[in-house]
Amino acid sequence: MEKLTGIWELEPKRPVEILDLPGIYSIYPKSIDEELVINILADPSHPDFPDMAIVVADASNLKRNLLLFSQVRDLGIPTVLALNMIDVAENEGYVINSIKLARELNVEVAEVNAKRGIGLNGLKLAVVKTLENRFASNDALPLPISEELIQDVQSQFGEAEPYRSMLWLMEHDRMKMFSQVQRETFDDIQNKHQFSSKKYQSEETVKRYEQITEVVDRCVINLNRKWDAAPVRTWTDRLDKFFLHPVGGYVFFLAILFVMFQAVFTWATYPMDLIDGGVAALNDWLKGVLPESALTALLTDGLIAGIGGVLIFIPQIAFLFLFISLLEETGYMSRVMFIMDKLMRRFGLNGKSVVPLISGVACAVPAIMSTRSIGSWKDRLITILVTPLMSCSARLPIYTVLIALVVPEKNTLFGLFNLQGVALFGLYLLGFFMALVSAWVMKVILQAKEKSYFIMELPTYKGPRFKHVALTIWNSVNAFVFEAGKIIVAISIVLWVLASYGPGDKIAQSEARVRQENPTLQGVELANKISAQKLENSYAGHFGHFVEPVIRPLGYDWKIGIAVVSSFAAREVFVGTLATIYSVGSHSEEETTIKNRMNAEIHPDGTKVFNFATGISLLLFYAFAMQCISTLAIVKRETNSWKWPLIQLVFMSGVAYLSSLIAYQLLK
Repeated sequence: MEKLTGIWELEPKRPVEILDLPGIYSIYPKSIDEELVINILADPSHPDFPDMAIVVADASNLKRNLLLFSQVRDLGIPTVLALNMIDVAENEGYVINSIKLARELNVEVAEVNAKRGIGLNGLKLAVVKTLENRFASNDALPLPISEELIQDVQSQFGEAEPYRSMLWLMEHDRMKMFSQVQRETFDDIQNKHQFSSKKYQSEETVKRYEQITEVVDRCVINLNRKWDAAPVRTWTDRLDKFFLHPVGGYVFFLAILFVMFQAVFTWATYPMDLIDGGVAALNDWLKGVLPESALTALLTDGLIAGIGGVLIFIPQIAFLFLFISLLEETGYMSRVMFIMDKLMRRFGLNGKSVVPLISGVACAVPAIMSTRSIGSWKDRLITILVTPLMSCSARLPIYTVLIALVVPEKNTLFGLFNLQGVALFGLYLLGFFMALVSAWVMKVILQAKEKSYFIMELPTYKGPRFKHVALTIWNSVNAFVFEAGKIIVAISIVLWVLASYGPGDKIAQSEARVRQENPTLQGVELANKISAQKLENSYAGHFGHFVEPVIRPLGYDWKIGIAVVSSFAAREVFVGTLATIYSVGSHSEEETTIKNRMNAEIHPDGTKVFNFATGISLLLFYAFAMQCISTLAIVKRETNSWKWPLIQLVFMSGVAYLSSLIAYQLLK
């Protein structure tokens, strides 16, 4: 897990470090994220063990949230209860007596509205008081337990809060602080006292809820509660009647996706054209003012051409994340996860697998990390293996340029919908469909029969926080440009060198050979022919011809082969590589943009390189291929083995090759 920390100035010249732990419902872990939290909160020797804890609770659902609060408090950690979404609770008719609640729980309670930044001063005051007074935990265990059992634990592992001792006893196998010998000692204590962890946890949870219900009944008034009337229906209830409908829910979700991909193509056209034209103009200007040299060629044909092939897609990336962020902010994304749960299970996936799969539309790396919330190892492994099949934002530049080449811009569906947007929508659905099919196959192979449960809290609908939306878009675009940019800059420089130099003196003799073989050629045609000959005789050309026999059945020539191989570092490198290759191999003033260069590329027999068959073949290849080193690295880290990323690489590459082969052979 990435460590999320920040500095909070409680008082003048009194900064404190805040550590944000993953959200959990209980201290009894069922997932990796929950294990991480418990390994910190239950181990006073842990470097991240807190001086105090702030439990943020949903004020509109106080009973459920107080379960976790009471457990953390009983671990002996000074705790503050922060009642968030207090405005939502009030709108639903709940009046919370925070002063009385604080007395009942023996802690400081602060009412906050995180969305609007209200109540933060009160929260600071509560934290300061708690740090100064060090409120003690509840003296009694939720359930009576043998004092001899507690004493056995404390005598073996040191004095600790009774509840912390019980947590050690019940969850010792999940705690990294204990050695194998110590775990066996815990097992001996359990056997000695005939102690059942599952039974105790179950009974404890029931008892805590009984206590919590009594506290809430004394401290909370529901103004809408009428014994002789039907429950008051909120706007959330009314909207959920449609959005969670077994049929209408799916229809609405597909409609949103359809509109989203239409917008990605139509709304982004104008800023993309501006960026594309700006990069081309900059390149032409630099070639005009700088002296003709190898350094100038490196700067214009190598660096700027490669980077320009990525910058053009910033508007589409921004629009994609705009929609995703709005869906998350409004609370609708949680509904998507809920309605998709039933479908996921038919293919052997956990309901919680929906989260990584949806996140995979943005990037597979954080999506795979989010699988830690899945308790079942086999369900988690299957989700990890199929998540990269979801079309991530790195595929978007490839999809965009290839769709633009094979699908005419002016073509529409029913005279209303941009056919290019429809094609993009279809590719994302194809990735999702293949992920489901692959999950079902892996379920059969791995014999995953373990049943799992999907439990989640549906938030109320609310207006988006536009500051958060803007920040999400900025971070996403920034990461896309700079993370991809590092790779693209390096590869563009290497490619330019490989495309500009070659073995022996063949490049130096290229011009004389072309003039001898084509005595009638002049002007731009002659310059392009010479450039193409030099490129073919370069190191890059030799490498392209080396891999060409393998990719020729897919409809790819040696130039495309260079781009395909180089994009194993990162998918988005494909477009930048072709931009660099075609910049080196062309001198036409009309071919100023990557789209124009690709559209103008022809085979020696005069046929277009990027025809319909080749375009579809490439689209299918990149829809299925595992071409992201970062994804393979994170899979290795999450599975703690190179076995699974290698299986993933072979499987996805095989599917990509076969599907591309079949498509090209049928369409050519």
